Parts: sequence; structure tokens; C-alpha cells
Amino acid sequence: MFFSTKDTGPVADAVKRHWVDTHLPAWARPYARLARWERPIGWWLLLWPCWWSAGLAAIAQEAPWPNPWHLALFLIGAVAMRGAGCTYNDLVDEDIDAQVERTRSRPIPAGQVSRLQAKVFLVLQALVGLVVLVQFNTFAIGLGVASLLPVAIYPFMKRITNWPQFFLGLAFSWGALMGWAAAFGSLSWAPVVLYIGGISWTIGYDTIYAHQDKEDDALVGVKSTARLFGAWTKPAIFLLYAAATVLFVVAASLADAGPAAFAGIVIGAAHLAWQAIILDIDDPDQCLKLFRSNATYGWILFAGFVVDGLIHWL
Repeated sequence: MFFSTKDTGPVADAVKRHWVDTHLPAWARPYARLARWERPIGWWLLLWPCWWSAGLAAIAQEAPWPNPWHLALFLIGAVAMRGAGCTYNDLVDEDIDAQVERTRSRPIPAGQVSRLQAKVFLVLQALVGLVVLVQFNTFAIGLGVASLLPVAIYPFMKRITNWPQFFLGLAFSWGALMGWAAAFGSLSWAPVVLYIGGISWTIGYDTIYAHQDKEDDALVGVKSTARLFGAWTKPAIFLLYAAATVLFVVAASLADAGPAAFAGIVIGAAHLAWQAIILDIDDPDQCLKLFRSNATYGWILFAGFVVDGLIHWL
């Protein structure tokens, strides 16, 4: 049977006693772990730039709220494409993952899923993403196809540059362009500036995440901003998050946003500052907790944009 797998237990850094392990049949669990279904933070971080962009587009259109159909499509697409991206990344990084304590129990290096099975699963997830993408206008479809370039090159960057987090930002922040394109069928400076801010935000939160693996990364030769910044990580995070905040303010201004949107950005900035202040780069558990807290940050900004759109409409 093609989908036959062997479940040798959960991945080391997976959420324990998640529904993937308690409710899915044994044959499906390795695929769920391959797509990181038990770790929704990944698709939230991919989704937020999409929803922020849709929120700013609604403000610019003087609509009461972002297009609900677009929000639903972005949600489905984020889950599917995050899973596809993780599957692709694991195929590329099989040898590296096998040498890192936190990742050696992932489905491919652990032998739970064969490379052929993983490739078929990757195609199936990508097809779901394609079905979502073709629901949008022609411009947005072309823009979505273009996003495959940064997605394709990202896994290789950790081998050749100290800035793989920058390339992750190029891929994960692409939704900042998509939300606006889906609403207008074109781009303007507001989503472009939002995109650049998203890249800065991504470098910040993924630097925190990368500190979990810095010792193993050094042994196997994987590069990262965590290793690059080292003891200077705290000031670097402050600068990256400050840059993201300023750029989000500029993007909101270009979209003619009102006080509620800026209030959300300010409250969000306080949350980012809290991350940087309490960060202990030598505490892997805390690094993971702070990384995951960026889902809360996403809600704060999105809530500000939605409330601002409602106020404008009323």
C-alpha cells in the first residue's frame, strides 16, 4: 500500500499528546508530522501577512471588513502551502536533519516515510494550494506563482549564507502582496512596504527560533542569523522589530488607515519589545515560546486593521 508507513513515535520537537498522535490512524501520523499539522504556528506566520494585507486593502477600499471569502481562501492556502513547504524542506534537508538532535526523529530521516511517499504528499498539498490560487484574479494568480521562487531556494540558503532567515522572510511574507492583489488586481506602495516590514519581522522571530539549534548547526555547518548575531542577538532583534514596526506604520499610512490601525501597531510593538527584553538565547524552551508568541502579535495587528475598517465604514 502506497500510504503504508511505520509510526515510530512523535517528532522530538512536536507538541506532545496532540490530536495528530491521539486521533489520527497510525498510517496518517507521519504525513501529518511531515506537514507539521501538530504545530499550527507555522501556518499562522504564513497567514498573517495575507490577512494584514487584506485588512489594509479593505481600509483603502473603505470596505467595512476584509473580504471573508479571501480570508477563508488564504487560511486554506496557508495550511496547504506551509505543509508543502515543510515537506519540501525535509526532502532537501534529510541529511542535515539526521545530524541534529531536535530534527533527527522527523518522518524522513527516521524512516517513517519514504522519499517517494513524501514527494507524492508534497504534490497533493501543492494541488490544494493551486485550487485555492485559481479562485483569485489573474494578477493575483501570477503573483502567487511567482512566490514559488523564494520558496524553492530557501532550503538551500542555510548552506551558503548567514542570512537564510532573510530568504525565509521573502517566502513567508509574500502574502503581504497577495491580500492587496486579490482585492485590487494590482499592487501599490502600501503592500510593498508591508512586505518589506514582514521580512524584517520574519528575520527577527526566526532568529529567536534558530537559537534552539545553534550548537548542532555549528557542528554540521548550517548557517543562520542566530549564529551570526551571537551575543548581539538582543540588540539585533530590537532593530529588526523596530524596523518592522516603522514599515508597518508607513504601510498603514499609505493605505489611509486611521487611529485604530496605528493603535494596533503600537500595541504590537510593545509585544515585540517584550520578546526582545526577556529573550534568553541560551534557553531553547523560552526561545520556542517567544517564537510561538508571534501568533498573538499577528492577531493584534489584524484586529487593529479590522476595527479601523469598521470605524471608517461607520
